Amino acid sequence: MSKILITGGSGFIGSNLAIELYKLGHEVTVLDNLSNQIHGDNPDKTSPLYNLIKDKVRFIKGTINNKPLLQEALLEQEIIVHYAAETGTGQSMYEIEKYNHVNIGGTATLLDILANSKHCVKKVVVASSRSIYGEGKYFSKKYGIVYPEHRNQRDMDQGLFEVSYKSDKQLEVLATDEDSKIHPSSVYGITKQVQEQLIMTVCPSLNIAPVSLRYQNVYGPGQSLSNPYTGILSIFSTLILQNKSINIFEDGYESRDFVYISDVVDATVLAIFNDKASGKIYNVGSGVRTNVKFVVDQLLKNYETSVPVTISGNYRLGDIRHNFADLTKINADLGFSPKVSFEQGIKEFTKWVQGINLKDIDNKFDDSLKEMKSKGMFK
Repeated sequence: MSKILITGGSGFIGSNLAIELYKLGHEVTVLDNLSNQIHGDNPDKTSPLYNLIKDKVRFIKGTINNKPLLQEALLEQEIIVHYAAETGTGQSMYEIEKYNHVNIGGTATLLDILANSKHCVKKVVVASSRSIYGEGKYFSKKYGIVYPEHRNQRDMDQGLFEVSYKSDKQLEVLATDEDSKIHPSSVYGITKQVQEQLIMTVCPSLNIAPVSLRYQNVYGPGQSLSNPYTGILSIFSTLILQNKSINIFEDGYESRDFVYISDVVDATVLAIFNDKASGKIYNVGSGVRTNVKFVVDQLLKNYETSVPVTISGNYRLGDIRHNFADLTKINADLGFSPKVSFEQGIKEFTKWVQGINLKDIDNKFDDSLKEMKSKGMFK
């Protein structure tokens, strides 16, 4: 049995990981501020994620920046899984101080305690993100392997959404491996990059084994349906079941790597307990690229309904065009291979959503777009 602290452990990934570790017989402590955006006004009544874990873990309510509280949470802990962070690419582009304070400042506070006080911590696993890769990895017949810069507003205003590299506009999307160029296109991505660098740099000097997991787009039963920054599966599901229209941004062919929650938990457990992971950085994804138009088609198919769907050409500054993970390294080192296909995962996700009363859920998506538009981030 290990004593494990999960910061941000009431979130979607954290709560699922906490339950798995509890089932495996470990002693789990969760530090979480129960953010209103994720858990609602009254978490005891409005947060299934919090209620999933509250009787199975030692729970401490508070922020990662509260140093005395964090020191208390760290007592006797052997392993830390660091999830506490502000999430959301678009929101990060105008809540810059907040994202830096929590994501970078909170990680610095954690490491400062470990560097200056007695502790039992042997390993820290940090949640990094595919967002640190920016526009990802491509092949150009003219230039070979290339890493395009961020798309510019002028091109996207003209409906030119694909990336280009110098004079080559016909690039082939490649799976992004861990050695790919790091060049995030959002404040969120920058903060995740710095989080990872802090953990991977400082921990070895403290004789603590660091591991960084670069998660792709995680989805599955239990994810927030009310948080407008939680991902398109939740946003579109709420709109569909409330019989509202769907606005697909860009041309609908932007793509992501959607990875099911149980696969993410499996990969994380391997990283925690396998010594081969120490000092390493791994992608965690499905290894499959799925475009947004296909996502909408699959949701409508599984909900057995239809709503008006518009491919609008709207776009958000900071969004990337394509990204999917190369899983060669994590498979070779830890034996991880995703088990749940997107089609299987969507079935499980939509079945779960249909068991929830969505009449009272306001995902505030339109409000978030209005806010982004007022900041000049949504076009």
